[in-house]
Amino acid sequence: MNKFIVIGKLATALMWLVMIYNLFMPFAGKVSIALNFFMLFTVMMHLFQVLIFHTMFSEALKLKGKDYLQPFFFGVFALLQYRQRLLSQ
Repeated sequence: MNKFIVIGKLATALMWLVMIYNLFMPFAGKVSIALNFFMLFTVMMHLFQVLIFHTMFSEALKLKGKDYLQPFFFGVFALLQYRQRLLSQ
């Protein structure tokens, strides 16, 4: 499961880099529009996952501000990682 989480986080980081690169150096044609839409959708979904993260883990784990960045950037893979940490306690 740890390998799955690491591979997922790497893939998510790569997608973030592509989407951010597209903001500053837009790709040609409709690809740029699609990536901008995908970035908006990703930001909204990851903000929703931060809310889920806070609801599920704030009472069980001692969370700091930087802990909320993980679900924002890595989404479900961060949620799985914190779930594993909670189950191992």
